[in-house]
Amino acid sequence: MTTQEAKALPVQVADPFELEVAQLIVRALSLEVLPEEILPETPLFGDGLGLDSIDALEMSLVISKAYGVQLRSDDERNHRIFSSLRSLAGHIAKHRAT
Repeated sequence: MTTQEAKALPVQVADPFELEVAQLIVRALSLEVLPEEILPETPLFGDGLGLDSIDALEMSLVISKAYGVQLRSDDERNHRIFSSLRSLAGHIAKHRAT
């Protein structure tokens, strides 16, 4: 890849709220990654961060406590909501208690 091609690639940068959610996830799950290293579009499960269903439950609990957003295990939107840091942060921002 040339320097010119590298400059043309979009860089994923977390916005301040996405970084806040990443910090919450890293603390809650004791992940061995810095919050700043979690790219907004990286999958949270599978080949991305490698999280599992137990991690989803833990995240749901801390998100509920921190933001007042209820994430239910039977919600058919969970696959989309938990698909990436960006989608999770967007869902929280849209539904959090003010």
